[in-house]
Amino acid sequence: MLGMAVYFDHRIEAPESSGDPCQIAWHPTQPVLAVSSLSSATGGSVDLYLQQGECVPSGHVERAFPATLLCWHPSKAVLAVGWETGEVLLHSHPSGEQSSLPATHTASITLLEWAGTGSRLLTGDRMGVLALWKVDTRGRVQGSPLVKHSYGRHLTGCVFRPIAPEEDVAQLARAAVSGDETALDMFNWRKGGKSSAATQQEPLTFFVSTDDGCVHCGDEKGRASLLLSVESPVQKLLYLDRRGVLVVITETLLLYQYRVGSEGGAQEIMKVKLTGRSGQGADIAWASQGLLITATGEPVIRLWDLERDDNCVLSLDENLGFEKGESLNCVSYSVAKDIVAAGTSKARIAMWKNVALANQNQRPESVCEWKLQTPTEVEGNVTQLQWGSSLNLLAAQSSSTVLILSEHVMSTHCSQQVAAVQLSPNQLSVSCFSSGSQLSLRCDTHIKGVCVSKEMVAVWDGRRVAVYELSGSALCSTGSFPCESHALAMHRGSIYTVEPKRVQVRTVQGTVKQLLAFSEMEGNPVLLSVCQCFLVVGTDAAHFKLFDLSRREAKPGCAAKNMRALIPDLGAIQSVKCNADGSRVSLLISQVNGRPDHRVYLYDVEMDAVSHFDFFMGCPLSRALHTEDTEKNKYQVTELSGRCPVSQYWDESDPRLFVCDTVLKAASSHNSTPSCVLEEADVLVASFFCTQDQGLLLHDCYPRPAGTEALLALDVPFYYFTCKPGEETAEGETPSGQRMVSRRALRDFVGLEDCDKPTQDAMLNFSFYLTTGDMDEAFKCIRLIKSATVWENLARMCVKSQRLDVARVCLGNMGHARAARALREAQALPEKEAQVAVLATHLGMLEDAERLYRSCRRYDLLNNFYQAGGQWQQALETAETHDRVHLRTTYYSYAKHLEAMGDRALARVYYEKSDTYRFEVPRMLLEDVVSLEIYVNKMKEKSLYKWWAQYLESQSDLESALRYYEFAQDYLSLVRVCCYLGNVQKAAEIANETGNRAASYHLARQYESQEDIKQSVHFYTRAQAYNNAIRLCKENGLDDQLMNLALLSNPEDMMEAACYYEDKGVHMDRAVMLFHKAGHFSKALELAFATQQFGALQLIAEDLNENSDPTLLARCSDFFIKHSQYQKAVELLVAAKKYPEALQLCLDQNLTISEEFAESMTVSQGSNGLTEEARRDLLERIADCCMRQGNYHLATKKYTQAGNKLKAMKALLKSGDTEKIMFFAGVSRQKEIYIMAANYLQSLDWRKEPEIMKNIICFYTKGRALDLLSGFYEACAQVEIDDYQNYEKSLGALTEAYKCLAKAKMHSPEEQQSRLAATQHRITLVKRFVQARRLYEEDPGEAVRLCQALLEEEELDPAVRVGDVYGFLVEHLCQQGNFQDAYHMMEEMERRLPNSNVAFYVSQRSLDALRRSVGLPLTRDQRRDSGGEEDEVEEAVELQQGD
Repeated sequence: MLGMAVYFDHRIEAPESSGDPCQIAWHPTQPVLAVSSLSSATGGSVDLYLQQGECVPSGHVERAFPATLLCWHPSKAVLAVGWETGEVLLHSHPSGEQSSLPATHTASITLLEWAGTGSRLLTGDRMGVLALWKVDTRGRVQGSPLVKHSYGRHLTGCVFRPIAPEEDVAQLARAAVSGDETALDMFNWRKGGKSSAATQQEPLTFFVSTDDGCVHCGDEKGRASLLLSVESPVQKLLYLDRRGVLVVITETLLLYQYRVGSEGGAQEIMKVKLTGRSGQGADIAWASQGLLITATGEPVIRLWDLERDDNCVLSLDENLGFEKGESLNCVSYSVAKDIVAAGTSKARIAMWKNVALANQNQRPESVCEWKLQTPTEVEGNVTQLQWGSSLNLLAAQSSSTVLILSEHVMSTHCSQQVAAVQLSPNQLSVSCFSSGSQLSLRCDTHIKGVCVSKEMVAVWDGRRVAVYELSGSALCSTGSFPCESHALAMHRGSIYTVEPKRVQVRTVQGTVKQLLAFSEMEGNPVLLSVCQCFLVVGTDAAHFKLFDLSRREAKPGCAAKNMRALIPDLGAIQSVKCNADGSRVSLLISQVNGRPDHRVYLYDVEMDAVSHFDFFMGCPLSRALHTEDTEKNKYQVTELSGRCPVSQYWDESDPRLFVCDTVLKAASSHNSTPSCVLEEADVLVASFFCTQDQGLLLHDCYPRPAGTEALLALDVPFYYFTCKPGEETAEGETPSGQRMVSRRALRDFVGLEDCDKPTQDAMLNFSFYLTTGDMDEAFKCIRLIKSATVWENLARMCVKSQRLDVARVCLGNMGHARAARALREAQALPEKEAQVAVLATHLGMLEDAERLYRSCRRYDLLNNFYQAGGQWQQALETAETHDRVHLRTTYYSYAKHLEAMGDRALARVYYEKSDTYRFEVPRMLLEDVVSLEIYVNKMKEKSLYKWWAQYLESQSDLESALRYYEFAQDYLSLVRVCCYLGNVQKAAEIANETGNRAASYHLARQYESQEDIKQSVHFYTRAQAYNNAIRLCKENGLDDQLMNLALLSNPEDMMEAACYYEDKGVHMDRAVMLFHKAGHFSKALELAFATQQFGALQLIAEDLNENSDPTLLARCSDFFIKHSQYQKAVELLVAAKKYPEALQLCLDQNLTISEEFAESMTVSQGSNGLTEEARRDLLERIADCCMRQGNYHLATKKYTQAGNKLKAMKALLKSGDTEKIMFFAGVSRQKEIYIMAANYLQSLDWRKEPEIMKNIICFYTKGRALDLLSGFYEACAQVEIDDYQNYEKSLGALTEAYKCLAKAKMHSPEEQQSRLAATQHRITLVKRFVQARRLYEEDPGEAVRLCQALLEEEELDPAVRVGDVYGFLVEHLCQQGNFQDAYHMMEEMERRLPNSNVAFYVSQRSLDALRRSVGLPLTRDQRRDSGGEEDEVEEAVELQQGD
């Protein structure tokens, strides 16, 4: 369990001869502390101590003079000690071996520094002499110093510049082999010398400072130079490796930053004065990532982030126990724990924890994200602090002693309403909630554990157990006995302790009453837990045992269970608990890799089965979640996901109720030290009901209450939490003055904390059945309850569990009619959370209602919720960010609210934002006409101008109304008022100038009433009221204007005008055109044929489509065929769905079939026009036509649509599109198509394309054409021989060919057997030749014999080329130096292969050597070629010999 931590202090057991401590030094990894001391009687000494202060007998070093410096080797247990006389001593632990460096220094040692890996040791003295020593792997100095230099001044500081790690030789070799030229150059193979990576390694460089402000640079090669100088003596040197910056801090607290070049030289980039007391010695600590920490004897420490140029101050807090004026003397930083520790002048150690843990891969946003912890009390003025060892121990040095502090989680325990919390290493706070008493217990030893029961308190320090009895308001000691048990439990006066392989049952005085034995396989007991009358014991071998304590002696409740056999990847059991009736055992474990598991495991004793709840997924994986359950717990499951349990508890009385403390997975996997402080938002308390059928069912989850530290126990109706120091409890009490434990009521018992036992049981049973979904049993539990308070609490419970059916019953028993009605109306809402939010609102649970609305993302309802509650700012914010659909409505409602409140000015602003000001603001200001007129003129809004003009017109102020109508550009009103005033001429000017249709229409009506037909038709036309204009033209015989107006008007008016012309029998061309424009094609065509208007007929045919009358389409197509317009005729035939005629016309007239045209003739499946057989026939005819025209891709598509995949494949093969051929073969999945595709691919250059070869094999295999595949393998084998002379691969291909041929089912068994025999013969010959070539290195004679036997074979070629066998023999004879026989062999080959090129089978080098040996002359080209090849061969031989 993560919780508060205390520090146990162990005083070092210093020898009597030692004096006051002077310096301390921790080993970086081992828990060994070196302390130098000075005594006036004995002089100086150095002693080694272990983690609890035990003095190491072999670690004592004594001199008559004091030690000045201590420095541990970075990895070895070797301590370097510098003495005042200049001696440097190396002391080994634990052997105690001592050796002094050769005498080099004659003054006090002031520098002692190991290089990064410990291979070098730098020493320096007050006289300015510096030496660099080489150290071997055992930590011993070898010979004289590598470098010795005298600077003539007091050396004050030094720092090494880290060097880059050497290149990995193995990686360089792999990179060089792969062809990396850079790696090849670095490896330097060609020159055969040492690795260039090794020769380019930079020498070790260091910087040293002197008391005159100079900083010098030197290296292990002996080079030294002055790098820089500052104004005052240097106190500290630091080096930022990532930036290549040297940091110099002087005694006057001036900080310099210099960028150091690789070739030497330093450039100042920053100079700043550090804040602090001048003349006061500063303690400077160097933290990670460029963080500098200084303590100068002030009440604060200062942090400087050198990389981000940021700083802050960390101060003490009197509320945590610090005193006013307490100063900080020294400082130390722990990288592993991310803690800054500072020693104070009042014998305290202050610690600040870095709380910027949100993202461990990023640095904190601010350097000041540190939280002050509770101080640790020590002895005396703390003068030096140092963290060290892998155990993160802290050593504190005062003027008289040294304390070693180790961190320990504060011990806590709670049982039967008694809780104990550790306050300090030797103090407990005991709270008895049944009596209300608060007790304090102070022990003489450090408390490492505590256990409480109703009557007793037991504490132990790992060596002794002390038992106290609760007697009223006091604790009385009842017993004490020695015991080294690290776990303890109590029950009814019995104490249970652990020993190897057993659990001891003791009395309070320590007498052993019973032994509970564990076998070797079961392991050693390490965990104990008691609940009611049951004890569960966990072992280090991942076993547990359950015992029944209800009788006089403990009896096994079940056999020992090996959890490793039941839980995969189990490392160790971290926590084990049992419930009140011993029916279930819960476990928290860690995995094999040491990480905590994100599951809680549950063992059912009766069923002997293990289930679990996965917090990372947020649901139990041991059972299937129903949809209803998923919806019910959707919000809670989302909150639980990604979490990890850290503690667990069962209720002390109810065996069903279980609770876990959970943290985010990232937080749990972070620094696992006990002092890890988690924020409240990271911790959730999750309670469950445990059932046999459904496992763990989530009951409730909520964030851990503010001010609490960790969950302690569960005892209905309360949770018990430890409180954080300095914060208030739920009752408003300060823990330091009152209790360190706080009780919080369970969700179902808020307001019912003091209810009687029957009511408590009824509430708990109701909650259980509500969680399991058994409503019948839930109602039975509460049917006898009469209290309205209880019913209200049940209704509130229904809000948490989202059980609206139960809520209706509760509201009915409460008599809350308004809430019942609202809940009934809310059933129309689709989201269940929104319905529950309505219930929560009427129950006064406003925060829950707000959360529910947000969880279901019903921001519209949340907006209404805020408005109803008068929270207008929240409502506006919600509308602006999430509910922008109702943003204007919200502005309008807020404006109405402001108007009701009398704030008209602000109401006007929000009316404008809601875009309702055009009506609302005039309405609001109607009683104040002057203000209204001012507002209208100010806004300059057309709608407001119009509203104001209408108001003035209603007041008979027509002149002013005309002016504002003009401002509003309301031309209709202008024309209307002008006509009313009789100024028709002005109205006509306005209508003509503006072209306003409404104004023109009004004026046209005015002219028509005055029988001015011309002007009326004109203005009807401008108003686009063509039907009125046509009406006037027909009535007044204006035929010319009628045609133009009809063409401008709608189809109905066109039809009317066309009928008018047809009835009159004149202008029949106009009638045909109007019928055509109106879309009445049949009438237009009939009239065009009747009146022989062929020009119009062609125009009409262009507008025909598939929706036209087929008869008309056919007539028009015949018309176009007669006039040789075949393309248009085909289109009309297709539109008429006469596909055969259209296709035949294409064939007859050789019309090209485009893809678009082919698609237009393609009839979809299931069409009523054609049967499926006719449809396929049509598609094949289209495809045939495409084939004849060379459009193979389109033909493939149509053949495929027709279902004829074979023809489709043939068309695709003619196209030569390899990619599509392979794709089509893959999707067709037909045997014949696979074979056709493979045959086609064989015609390509498959030798250079491995993908094509792969597809050939695949297609033959899928097509089951194994005989063809065998032939392909034989072709591959021949290619390997002819092109590459690779008989090994040829043998593999022939073997595959034989396998395929053996599996094939050929029509002729005789032919198959013949081919098998021939293939087998070829395999045999190739295998013999391959065997001869492989045997050559071991037995050349046998290899030659095999080759000669091959030459005697009659049908050797083409299985094995005769020339390759002869070439092999010639090469052999040449290598043996038998050139005469080689020459005869070559002549024999030329006789047997008269037309072959000998150089193809025999290497040029062997040919040249052969010719030279037999005296044949070489041509000029042969000399040049053979020389180049011989050089290459010799180079290859040399490389092979070098390897």
